[in-house]
Amino acid sequence: MPIHKILSWIAVLLWMALIFNLSSQVAEQSNQLSTGITKVVVKTVKKVVPNTNFDIESFNHIIRKSAHFFAYLVLGMLVINALKRSGEIDTRSVLIALGICILYAVSDEVHQLFIQGRGPGVKDVFIDSAGASVGIWVSVIISRLL
Repeated sequence: MPIHKILSWIAVLLWMALIFNLSSQVAEQSNQLSTGITKVVVKTVKKVVPNTNFDIESFNHIIRKSAHFFAYLVLGMLVINALKRSGEIDTRSVLIALGICILYAVSDEVHQLFIQGRGPGVKDVFIDSAGASVGIWVSVIISRLL
């Protein structure tokens, strides 16, 4: 088995492990992480546009949902790349990549049932799936252009 194929699947598994790890944080710990990121973003924006007012709670919610989208965008790119390294890219492999990402998103939400202060969110599965779709299609388009 070629090393690039193995490394591609290892990258998928490591990214899934990162998502799992972040989902394993209790609600308070997860909120502290996202609030910290939100404060950095707000501070940076205020340097560029000084008179900007933010509702930190609403903005933190946007940051949290954007993180879902981004994490699964990367996962989609990694999965489609691993499938590409394992064979041809066609409609079937795009559907398989999307299926893997959606199933992982669902399992991630079920996992959160067992984490203190967290719970599953159907909306999050849709956000995750949208991110994965964008990642897959960006990868396919770039691959075809190159």
